Amino acid sequence: MKPGGTEGGDKLFLGGLALMAAGLYFFLDSVRVSTGQFGSISGWIGGGRQGMQTTSMGIIFVPLLIGLAALFYDASKRWAWILSGLGLAIIIIEMVSRIQFVMNMKSTSMLIMIVLVAAGAGFAARGLVKNKEAEKLKKESQPKKLD
Repeated sequence: MKPGGTEGGDKLFLGGLALMAAGLYFFLDSVRVSTGQFGSISGWIGGGRQGMQTTSMGIIFVPLLIGLAALFYDASKRWAWILSGLGLAIIIIEMVSRIQFVMNMKSTSMLIMIVLVAAGAGFAARGLVKNKEAEKLKKESQPKKLD
């Protein structure tokens, strides 16, 4: 028996996790994040990115500003809270929709990363199964206690 009490796949599981971590690190290290010119809301307002030729999209702040002004005037108005929340959601959607992910790598590097992640997941799963089987065998081999 091992010091942990089972003859499971602890090293196999940890090795699999290490392979998965290495593959994911190399994959994420090769992705460049940048922002685009238009987001979902500004592209829609601009007529599909051809209508409005402006770099300032201050119009997306209008619902939030109206909602906040109404809240400062009277915070008990339900429509002011809804308009403020809607304005904040519009700004968040616009910011997130402008994010672009660019991956620039050779196909062999991508293949190596995929193999690392897949092999790591397989080894980790196999280690978990071996641990479960070892625990089951250990329980079956122990004598039953009579009460």
